[in-house]
Amino acid sequence: MTQFTDLGLAKPLLKALTDEGYTTPTPIQAQAIPGVMAGRDLLGIAQTGTGKTAAFALPILHRLAENRKQAPKRSCRVLVLSPTRELATQIGESFKSYGKHIGVSVAVVFGGVKYGAQMKALAPGIDVLVATPGRLLDHLQEKTITLEGVETFVLDEADQMLDMGFIVPIRRIVKQLPRQQRQNLFFSATMPTEIEKLTVEILNPNPLKVSVTPAATTVERINQRVLFVEQQRKRALLAELFDDPSFKRVIVFTRTKRGADRVAKGLEQVGIDAAAIHGDKSQGQRERALAEFKAGKVRALVATDIAARGIDIDAVSHVVQFELPNVPEAYVHRIGRTARAGADGSAVAFCADDERNLLKDIEKVTRQRIPSFDRRNDRQLGAATAALPEVAGKPERPAQPHRGEHKPQRNRNHSAPKAGHRNEGGPARGGEQPARAGFKGPRRGRGGGGGSQHASSGRTGVWSNR
Repeated sequence: MTQFTDLGLAKPLLKALTDEGYTTPTPIQAQAIPGVMAGRDLLGIAQTGTGKTAAFALPILHRLAENRKQAPKRSCRVLVLSPTRELATQIGESFKSYGKHIGVSVAVVFGGVKYGAQMKALAPGIDVLVATPGRLLDHLQEKTITLEGVETFVLDEADQMLDMGFIVPIRRIVKQLPRQQRQNLFFSATMPTEIEKLTVEILNPNPLKVSVTPAATTVERINQRVLFVEQQRKRALLAELFDDPSFKRVIVFTRTKRGADRVAKGLEQVGIDAAAIHGDKSQGQRERALAEFKAGKVRALVATDIAARGIDIDAVSHVVQFELPNVPEAYVHRIGRTARAGADGSAVAFCADDERNLLKDIEKVTRQRIPSFDRRNDRQLGAATAALPEVAGKPERPAQPHRGEHKPQRNRNHSAPKAGHRNEGGPARGGEQPARAGFKGPRRGRGGGGGSQHASSGRTGVWSNR
């Protein structure tokens, strides 16, 4: 069996891996690391939870250690693009953890926060920059960063970038990258036509191709089941599931932000500690919710698809899909939050009558028949539903019409933010418009000292290990 010591990684990296308790690489790591260390471009097809962050972070750090030099001012040597704040932060933490004995500088930049601390971190030049597309475009427009020093470009979760409307912004960013001797690493869980076109535009000829699982398959260690239930009885069924003590650390997925808030409130009303996380929450609220969930202070984290990828939390016992996703591939990424790091996990999906076509699409894409159980017309659920208190706020919208054969629509959980606020660090107007004019940075009082004074709070949208 291949060990990390067999891959030729620098000794400081091996020491960091030993500190983390890692000895055996995952399949994608074993296949990707030697090629990336040799300078080849990489096309990696891997579902979530396969260890792909280390598959690109370790060889990149190895190459940085072998060729030590200062990044140009207001630039970086490595650029990693990530679709969400949470995934960007997690990738940055991985680089920092693996590179702690090498002395590389790492910064993470995303939207929805002030600019001052970000500009301060970028000014001297950094080794590794992890960024969301929209906020990076803002900095490029204001010339607080250039990409002239980029030697390695990583595009992570490319298919989610497509779902969130980031393809046009990504193309704008790529145009500003140096063309000569640039290494490109491209990762996606699925390979729709638009993503295939993007690989041709970004990757050099004859890239190393690594595919560790067929596209859109589900993790084998996950015990999956579907429960057919009336829409109005889903709350009672969810509460019933939490009567099982094995539901210790559970992520519950909804389609909409309002739905996530309502489900979290409903759980609190029946005595189950819960927190909601979605794009309308502030960065501080999202960080607190994640911290409480990781610490075991809440049993349930109720999330929209913003959390379907990138949130790496150990020991998630169950994933519950309160509502099925409109895009079937999202099912795979949702349940991938459990059964991580070699553990087993369970996934439960609720399916109302108006969601049958969504389930059919999921089973077609994942090439499996998910075991199902019928809880419709259940007297016990009926009585429990009648006894539940009302949840304040407007009722949740019914399921969206089945998408059929028409072109997939962008997930509305990532809809364009309100004016003056950039949701997920992403592009305004659904990602198809240029970075907004006027930057709204320190020149207009939104950055400078105001951004820096909160640097220790972890809510500035940037951290650096300088």
